[in-house]
Amino acid sequence: MRLGIYVGSRAGATCAGPADPRRIGPLVDDLSGGRPFVIREYVHWCGGNTELEQEIDAAGDLDHLTMPDDWYVTGGRELDLVLSYLPPVADLDGWLAFIDRALDRYGHLVKYLQVTLEANFPIPRIDGSSPGVIAALTHGLPYARTRVRDGVQVGFSLAEPAEWLGGDDPFWKELGASPIHTDYVGLGLYPDGFSPHDDVHGATLHAVDHLRRRLTEAHFSPDVPIHIAEAGSPSGAHRTPDGQVCSLTALIDASEAAGAAQFELFALSDADSDADSPLGTFGLCTGDYARKPAFDTYRSRVRPAETHQRPRMRSRQERPSGS
Repeated sequence: MRLGIYVGSRAGATCAGPADPRRIGPLVDDLSGGRPFVIREYVHWCGGNTELEQEIDAAGDLDHLTMPDDWYVTGGRELDLVLSYLPPVADLDGWLAFIDRALDRYGHLVKYLQVTLEANFPIPRIDGSSPGVIAALTHGLPYARTRVRDGVQVGFSLAEPAEWLGGDDPFWKELGASPIHTDYVGLGLYPDGFSPHDDVHGATLHAVDHLRRRLTEAHFSPDVPIHIAEAGSPSGAHRTPDGQVCSLTALIDASEAAGAAQFELFALSDADSDADSPLGTFGLCTGDYARKPAFDTYRSRVRPAETHQRPRMRSRQERPSGS
C-alpha cells in the first residue's frame, strides 16, 4: 500500500496561517526518505462565487500549489491533484474549461488526477453540495482522461457512508445511470475525526466494504482499486496526541487489511492548533511545524526498514515553544 500526505495548511474553512514551504520540505523528506510518496493537493473551481474564492484563496488563480513545481517530481514524490467543483449554479462548460486550464498548468506534474471531491457528500464547501455535480463527475472524468499524459491515473473520490445524513442512495442511483470508467476510486475516511469512536479499525473496514458493495451495484469493475484519498484523526478536541497515534495506527492497519492500494493522510500540519474544532488539529505537526508523536508513527510506516535507527535530533526550530 503506497502512502502519502496533504502538505497544505487548510482544513475546510479553518486556516490559521499560510503554509511554509521551507519547513514542509525537510519534514516530508524525513517522512519519505526518498521512497515513493504521494503528495495530495487541491485546486478549486468556484464558478464565479467570489466570496468562496477568497475564502479558499483560489481567486481565479490556479498557481497556488504549496510547493515549487520541481519539488513534486523529485525525491520519489508523486502529485495527486484534486480538481474540486464548487460553483453556485450548474455550469458544465465552465467546469470543462477549468479542467483545461488546470491541466495546462499542472499536467506535467500530475501522477494521479482526482475529478471532483466527495460528490456524494452534500455539505457546504464539499462538491456534493454543488448543483450539477453528477454531470461534473460523469462528463469531467472522461474529458480529463483525454487531456492527461500516458501513465496518469484518473479517478474520483467519495465520502465514507453518510448515514447521519440519511445515506447517499440518490447519488448512487444517478451515478449508476451514467456508468464511467475510472482508474481508481478514492475514499475520504474519518471514523473518529469529528466525534469519539471506540473501534476505528472496524469502522474503517465497514467503510471500505460499503464502498465496494456500492461500486458493484453501480456496475463498476469489482477490481477497481480503492485509494484512501483522505484519512485522519485530530490530536485535540475529543482526542489527545496519544489517542491520535492509536487512531492513525488503526486507520492504516485496517486500510491495508481491506486491500486499499493507497493511503493519503490528512495532514502534515495543523490548520489551527488553537482551534476548539477537530478540524484544527489533524496534523502530524502543530501549525508551527513542531512534531507530534504521530509524526514518528507515520514515518515508521513509510520507512519500515528504518524503524530501529536512532531518531534524528530535532532542530531548535522544530521543537515546541518552551522545550
